[in-house]
Amino acid sequence: MSNKTLIRLAICHNKYILILFLSFCETLTTSGRIVILGSGWAGFKLMRELNKEDYNVSVVSPRNYFVFTPLLASTSVGTLEFRCITEPVRGYSKDIDFMQARCDRIDIGTKFTLDYDKLVIGVGSYSNTFGIPGVKEYGHFLKDVNDARRIRKRVIECFEYASQSGLTSKQKEDRLHFVVVGGGPTGIEFSAELYDFIASDMSRLYPDLMSKTRMTLYDVAPHILGSFDTNLSDYAHKKFNRKGIQIKTQRHVEKVESDHLVIRDEGNVPYGLLVWSTGLMQNPLVKSLENVVMDTKKQRFELDLISTGLLIILFRILTDSKLRVIDETTQQPYPNVYALGDCATIKDNDLPATAQVATQKAIYLSKVFNKMVVHGSDMEANCFEFKNRGMMAYIGSSEALVDMSSVHQLAKKSGHLPWLLWRSAYFSMSMSLRNRMLIPYHWFLTWCFGRDISRF
Repeated sequence: MSNKTLIRLAICHNKYILILFLSFCETLTTSGRIVILGSGWAGFKLMRELNKEDYNVSVVSPRNYFVFTPLLASTSVGTLEFRCITEPVRGYSKDIDFMQARCDRIDIGTKFTLDYDKLVIGVGSYSNTFGIPGVKEYGHFLKDVNDARRIRKRVIECFEYASQSGLTSKQKEDRLHFVVVGGGPTGIEFSAELYDFIASDMSRLYPDLMSKTRMTLYDVAPHILGSFDTNLSDYAHKKFNRKGIQIKTQRHVEKVESDHLVIRDEGNVPYGLLVWSTGLMQNPLVKSLENVVMDTKKQRFELDLISTGLLIILFRILTDSKLRVIDETTQQPYPNVYALGDCATIKDNDLPATAQVATQKAIYLSKVFNKMVVHGSDMEANCFEFKNRGMMAYIGSSEALVDMSSVHQLAKKSGHLPWLLWRSAYFSMSMSLRNRMLIPYHWFLTWCFGRDISRF
């Protein structure tokens, strides 16, 4: 076997930091070790689809589980339990090697080496704060199970605090103001789940506080759900208005404090819970990679912050149509390094950073690797083609939006029937039989007995 590329690990302040040192081989063997960075939609799906008899598969990720993110909002309010949407990486197969480590930076100084024949970078992305002061310290994000757990705890804390005697009406109203920043699918679905939680469960347990409870959704864009059909977006807007959820578009957050945020032209807005869901930013590893072509993309939110001196650019690894990372010097793809998921994009084919895209890329790459075992590493693979199967979003009160206009022009629906489609689709997409049993079981428990409001 020719020179192998090394992934290097070092221990720093009791945390594992994954460190990459790239020295690429000229030829590929027909089988060997595949190292996958990340256990998200791209990494976990690829790990599952690869033929373990032909490859030694190693997974490196800071978390030892996969999160089914479409139902993450449901866990944040107790509709589902956290275990329903997680899949353990180690528990999937005994034929993979897993190391819990965080991929943060490049450094030649190492204390541990791991050789590989093919490297797949699928480290995902982080929530974008756009450099706004206080967001990271006081805002809540919704990217992981731990985020959902903190949100759930905070919501219950707000109601418990407001139920105490001796508080003024203003203090109760301020603590029971729930703010969501971001009008995309994540922000909308969380707002819908939170409304259901308050309307169905908290109203029964804290009836005296309902008149003091309010929800507000802020977005910098002129319309919510900008990627959906306009009629569906308007339908969601009207439904939220009827529920009493205020939607304030074209608003710009300037600063966040522990108990209020500062909105341009609106001033201080007190809150009890702030959920931040405005976009994505690169994983630190992506920005630190050298000799790799990067795609830079200015995000919509950033353009409104230029006047304050903040310039936020999203870096993503640029790949060719076969998901191979491109060498910055030669402008040719590396033969054994691939990137997929939120951290990467295809040259001249910029696709959205969604679970659907990441999953299809992982399935494509697993088929390529498995075919290499039979036809050799020099085989000419077909280019990746994305098939858009549409979008869905839950909007509360057992209603949802389904936009499948990419499949058929008239496939755009809203209401209760799309909600059944939304639930059945995500039920069928669950990765394991265990979770396919747990999800409907907890849906049934919630329908019968309500959501659990225990705080722990």
